[in-house]
Amino acid sequence: MNRKYLILSLIVIVISVLLTGCMPGNGKYTYSKPAGFLSGIWHGWIAPFSLIRGIFNPNIRVYEPINTGWWYDFGFYMAIISGFGGLSLTREKSKKKQ
Repeated sequence: MNRKYLILSLIVIVISVLLTGCMPGNGKYTYSKPAGFLSGIWHGWIAPFSLIRGIFNPNIRVYEPINTGWWYDFGFYMAIISGFGGLSLTREKSKKKQ
């Protein structure tokens, strides 16, 4: 039982470290190379983690300020709305009720 918790804790720590390495506002993007569509999707998926991390580090933002514009916005909002398959899970629950 303790081994399961240790492994789960290690997995959570590794995932957290990986997620924090790609957060918006970390200085990775420049005006000559702004964040694009795929970065928008990634930043939308990790937005809750960015929000929590931003409390402790004022340089981390939920939304990358240096982006390509409409395409970044589209990817970001698409990821925020759908989450990790949130729309499909909702549809499946409604099918089970019928």
